[in-house]
Amino acid sequence: MDKNDIIPDDLNRRIDALVARTTLTRSQIIEDALAHGRSLAWQEKWVAGVQEGIEAADRGEFATEEEIASVLNRYS
Repeated sequence: MDKNDIIPDDLNRRIDALVARTTLTRSQIIEDALAHGRSLAWQEKWVAGVQEGIEAADRGEFATEEEIASVLNRYS
């Protein structure tokens, strides 16, 4: 049975876009959604956030030591 027979085209496109942006396979993305309740929208948002963080780091944008200390103090 073809994947397009089971999953609607719009979801297939979104899954394929996640595959292209990550090291995950289609099966891993679908399994994560089913086994852990992580919706496709959640996965897309998470991947986008990680990519934004990597791009910021590549630009040299890091938290200052004071910002890190502030967060650590708030939660310790």
